[in-house]
Amino acid sequence: MIPVVTPSEMAKIDTEASEPINVLIERAGNAVAWHARKMLKGTYGKRVTVIAGKGNNGADGIEAAKCLQRWGVKVNIIQADDEMKVHESDLLIDAAVGTGLKRPYCAPHYSGPVLSVDIPSGICGLSGKSQGKPFIANSTITFQALKPGHLLADGPFHAGSIEIADIGLDVSSTSTFMLERSDVTKILNSRNDREHKWMSACWVIGGSGGMNGAPLLSAKATLRSGSGYVRVSTPGGTGEIPSEIVGFDIPTEDWEEYVIKNDFERFKAVVVGPGLGKTQMARKAVINLLSATQIPTVVDADALYAIGQQSLDPSDFGDHVVLTPHDAEYEYLTGHRPQTNRILDVRETAAKLNTVILLKGSTTIISHPDGRCLLVNNGDQRLATAGTGDVLSGVIAGLLARGISPFEAAAAGAWLHAEAANNCLAEGMIATDIIRVLPEVLDAANVG
Repeated sequence: MIPVVTPSEMAKIDTEASEPINVLIERAGNAVAWHARKMLKGTYGKRVTVIAGKGNNGADGIEAAKCLQRWGVKVNIIQADDEMKVHESDLLIDAAVGTGLKRPYCAPHYSGPVLSVDIPSGICGLSGKSQGKPFIANSTITFQALKPGHLLADGPFHAGSIEIADIGLDVSSTSTFMLERSDVTKILNSRNDREHKWMSACWVIGGSGGMNGAPLLSAKATLRSGSGYVRVSTPGGTGEIPSEIVGFDIPTEDWEEYVIKNDFERFKAVVVGPGLGKTQMARKAVINLLSATQIPTVVDADALYAIGQQSLDPSDFGDHVVLTPHDAEYEYLTGHRPQTNRILDVRETAAKLNTVILLKGSTTIISHPDGRCLLVNNGDQRLATAGTGDVLSGVIAGLLARGISPFEAAAAGAWLHAEAANNCLAEGMIATDIIRVLPEVLDAANVG
């Protein structure tokens, strides 16, 4: 896992470091210089421009310039201001502002390769949002940990490839990490082996008039993700069900009572919400079901709306419940869209609601009620397709059914879901394509 710290957290880490700031700047500058040398593919006859601001970010750039000059590189250092003109060179090192951005920054016109120090100047280190006209870097070198701005909003489109340099800072206090393939492998290998289908059974409850496809997408993904038995139910009738999935009729009204009385305790995971509808009956049934069970449950789509319409006692839930909103559904739960400090906002909401929350986005945030956060950012625009959210709910439920904890199942499920999309065609992908490639993605992740 890669640690992720906010700019203010990193500033505190800097001040608490055992080495003086000039030593840290020297280490950072050396790291920048070596990364620049790699981008230059040598030093002979090379020209580098360094734009240096007034803070530590600028000091890192100046230290890098000294190293490059010792190696024979011709370096031109420009102080950052609004009127500067930059001549073409073999590389521009952007050390203008970094994560200390306090006002909009407009990068000068430059068409050559750019290496940004810590974060492209003009990108907010906390939110990832553009302020002014930021640099678009070919590569960014940051120190000891990622910053939220590398991963959120506009950050990924401006940062280019990211390298993390170890300069001896202690970031062990952080509780936020970005998930890597090796972490997913470890999570998958922690699962329980099943001896029969009921040891990994999942019940998917959703669907309504015109929306019966949603729970079926979840059910198929659950089956592909490791559940040995999947039952799907739609209030008032399920319609046609694929042969591998067991259809189970439940009544239109008070269906939660019928569910609880029919082998409910034998299931290891539940999905509730895809296509369920927002009727008063559906809202009441969702709340009653969630209040009555400790079975690991993925709550998605219309079931999130149901939660948002109730005055809830967090003690009714717990970390066995995984809420999976996108930004608009998050507003159902909180009354507002995610705030500027997106990670902190999700962390506080998870603690308040006493549930695991997975907030979908270009970087997905998964937060536990105890404050731990995991980030997943291996997806792309292919996931902005109808039905992919239903598939994600199913993947998470399949991992829950295998005995993986809800927090880890949500994080690993988001990573696998995105990785499966990456294995589909770049154009024309639909939600069922993700389900089709899930087994090979799971197999590859299991191997590590």
